[in-house]
Amino acid sequence: MAEPVPVERLTRAEAALELARLAAEIARHDRLYYRDAAPEISDAEYDRLRRRNQAIEERFADLVRPDSPSHRVGAPPVPDFGKVTHRVPMLSLDNAMDGAEVVEFLRRVRRFLNLAENEPLALVAEPKIDGLSSSLRYEDGLLVRGATRGDGTVGEDVTANLRTIRDIPQRLAGDDSPPAVFEVRGEVYMERADFMALNQARAAAGEALFANPRNSAAGSLRQLDSTITARRRLRFFAYGWGEALPPVGGSYSGFLERLRAYGFRVNPLVERLEDEAALLDYHRRLAAQRFELPYDIDGVVIKVDRIDYQRRLGFVGRAPRWAIAYKFAAEQAETRVLGISIQVGRTGALTPVAALEPVTVGGVVVARATLHNQDYIETKDIRVGDTVVVQRAGDVIPQVVEVRLERRPEGTRPYEFPEHCPVCGSLAVRPEGEAVRRCTGGLICPAQITERLRHFVGRDAFDIEGLGRKQVPQLLEAGLIRQPADIFRLASDPERLARLQELPGWGARKTENLKRAIEARRRIPLDRLINALGIRFVGETNARLLARHYHSFEAWRSAMQAAAAGDAEARAELDNIDGVGPKVTEAILEFFAEAHNRTVLDDLAAQVEILDLAVPSGSASPLAGKTVVFTGTLETMTRAEAKARAEALGAKVAGSVSRATDYIIVGADAGSKAKKATELGVEILDEREWCELAGNA
Repeated sequence: MAEPVPVERLTRAEAALELARLAAEIARHDRLYYRDAAPEISDAEYDRLRRRNQAIEERFADLVRPDSPSHRVGAPPVPDFGKVTHRVPMLSLDNAMDGAEVVEFLRRVRRFLNLAENEPLALVAEPKIDGLSSSLRYEDGLLVRGATRGDGTVGEDVTANLRTIRDIPQRLAGDDSPPAVFEVRGEVYMERADFMALNQARAAAGEALFANPRNSAAGSLRQLDSTITARRRLRFFAYGWGEALPPVGGSYSGFLERLRAYGFRVNPLVERLEDEAALLDYHRRLAAQRFELPYDIDGVVIKVDRIDYQRRLGFVGRAPRWAIAYKFAAEQAETRVLGISIQVGRTGALTPVAALEPVTVGGVVVARATLHNQDYIETKDIRVGDTVVVQRAGDVIPQVVEVRLERRPEGTRPYEFPEHCPVCGSLAVRPEGEAVRRCTGGLICPAQITERLRHFVGRDAFDIEGLGRKQVPQLLEAGLIRQPADIFRLASDPERLARLQELPGWGARKTENLKRAIEARRRIPLDRLINALGIRFVGETNARLLARHYHSFEAWRSAMQAAAAGDAEARAELDNIDGVGPKVTEAILEFFAEAHNRTVLDDLAAQVEILDLAVPSGSASPLAGKTVVFTGTLETMTRAEAKARAEALGAKVAGSVSRATDYIIVGADAGSKAKKATELGVEILDEREWCELAGNA
């Protein structure tokens, strides 16, 4: 091979051509080494290619390419991460904890698609990597942006850090006409050996250790200095897509092959399966070998293989109907109960917690475990001093599952559950039919204020970085906050910020970071705000149902107050929202019946901008904003699929007919709803008319 032209003699045009060649050649060797484990050149030869690339870039700095190999070593620190709105949301998965729940999931899929038991339903199973979900956006084959999942709607721009991961191609391989837009989703993780080496280095430097590989991967990906990320040896498995032009079609298993051809690592343990027996066997096999793998997994992800089926199934809440995570059985260990204390939650629930002699369960040291409620303690007769079996449910929440009665020491006494709140002293009552005892102190109870604010700033609500479990009580005790709106007043009040800076553990930089984090959350979608309020029974799913129905904060606020004040029509509309049950309705009305709750809400609304819920892709459809009711049996699709289609087109689906109903879709054997629609003058559509209106004819 001819000797390359010395860098100092290259012309500008020659340098540009050489950089293009080197980018392609180094990317190819990266794929051979990191993806295929089949290197063709020695490490020394590879290093020579990279050094030449670096030397040319140093001489011609303006010729550095977007797909340059030099991005792998990181870039100078950035002041802060920008925000990225995912054009296709990055949603989470529902969990199945045993085989029966998996079988029920498959039955739901078949019912939704109206498939007979003997009709084929191909599935794909893959290991559930315990890492950090990320999205990579390619335009005309070139990586232009990378982001974290964030809250599923808005993530952080970590492009520079993701570029350092050698499993991620800077340019899609093997396609002379790449797609115009192609968002690849996958999991960033750290292998156990690299995690151990990282912690050893941190221990030697006197730095805090990471708890597990997932935490280390998350911390490494969110470094403002990407040169630190480059040293952390992160890995990436690709498994999905977001926005894609042209759209992705065919099968999911075929899509994975396409990812491999583009240069991505796809987990080699992925299998296409034809029935539930093969699926359950796959889960057993993977559970048996999980600890032999070089990385952590906590279950199996099951997906419907046909992509047209996936599109028909759609989503419910924040999870797809066409996929589920089948978690592994919890790991267990024995330890001793040192004490039992009571935690008071944001809704006043008194939850008993066991202090344990520290024990390692699934690679994590456990020193506390939930005891759930009064009945749980009494049924298992859990006492201080007992030897107990502890497990991490779903490998996450530690709980006591069994008492070793044969090892109980003499002199132990049954635990007496308190009848008064241990924080404020108010009476703790147990409503009839419920297992939980609750403090009646309401917002005068410091524990409830603390927990409500912790929930308010949490990941699924306002997601204010730097204001968590430790900081909320500290700011409350210092008198800097008392209610949600105070958090935003803090960020705009120099005097309060100065007081914050003087608190233990706070300084100028940390205070400024918190101020920026709060200001970044002054714009909040309606569903996240509703969830943040901590109304009992109103979590992410119900908050989204309410936001989807009322669309704007003003409409929701006025309707809830009217219903709480006894307005029958407003109450009927709330009762009529499909998916919102009577317990949810009563909890919302109890919240709005209290004047101080309305005051707190209005005070908060004055401090933030509450965004209307974005109407789904059907915003221009004739169904956008309309209220529809389905009754009777449909022939061309199941009722569940019809409802999902209506919601995707921007409609509100109600459970009963009222004057607010725009259309009622009548199938076979329609009953009283059709009669009531006729009485109220509601427009009635048969199934054919509905399909034409929905664009499905």
